[in-house]
Amino acid sequence: MSVAKVIEVSATSKISFEDAINQGITRACDTVSNVRGAWIKEQKVSIEDGRITAYRVNMQVTFVLGGDK
Repeated sequence: MSVAKVIEVSATSKISFEDAINQGITRACDTVSNVRGAWIKEQKVSIEDGRITAYRVNMQVTFVLGGDK
């Protein structure tokens, strides 16, 4: 039996949504072990002078808790 936990991660990129997602997943994997999946809850953009200046994603990242019981 395995038990998973979900954390919420927010990441921002000046390049694209895909880059923001990759940055968020990379950082989550650096912080916790056994990351197994992510659900992108929200995508937003920041706009200045009619141009997109940043792409932001909010995601839920799932990881399996370690240790045998």
